[in-house]
Amino acid sequence: MVDVKICGLSTLESVDAAIDAGADLVGFVFYPRSPRHVSFPQAKKLAAHARGRAKIVALVVDADDAALQEIDNIVAPDLYQAHGAETPQRVQEMAALTGKPVVKAIKVGVIADIARAADYAGKASLILYDAKAPETLVNALPGGNGIAFDWNLLGSARQSEGFILSGGLNPDNVAKAIRVTGAPIVDVSSGVESAPGVKDLSLIRKFIEAAKAAR
Repeated sequence: MVDVKICGLSTLESVDAAIDAGADLVGFVFYPRSPRHVSFPQAKKLAAHARGRAKIVALVVDADDAALQEIDNIVAPDLYQAHGAETPQRVQEMAALTGKPVVKAIKVGVIADIARAADYAGKASLILYDAKAPETLVNALPGGNGIAFDWNLLGSARQSEGFILSGGLNPDNVAKAIRVTGAPIVDVSSGVESAPGVKDLSLIRKFIEAAKAAR
């Protein structure tokens, strides 16, 4: 069965909705430009509510050592998601500093982008494939733009190891995405929202149901 990550959670209600519906991972965003950004006190409360019920993921964008240590001390996530321009060396440093696995996001527009994942072998614990935002997209974020890439690219260059599929997923297309890519883990944020940063509890449940029933 496919594992599901619901990212960008910011309320206790949305955390409960995700976990009660069967989410395996819950993600909290530490990036002030994002409408899903959470403060440290807020994240501490959310993480405490989720701990032991699902794995806690801290999404960061080119975070420095001080920020990582603060997140680790206050939130104590199970793993980190590096969603910026982190190099393989930086991902390795993040893992060493925090003692936690690091997921590296790779932005995909063309098949050559997928090959970049090989640079992180032995450094990132897992690769997350997300859609590369087009240059014409105004105020594009590092992730959570609600854009999908051509899943056939990933299907034709499928990795033997595990990976996470993200980018433009929603309750209506996640089953097809899983069939095309063989993704063992799927990740959604904007696809289960009624407005940027506002999670729709019904869409969360529908997404998880669709993903768990896929194959």
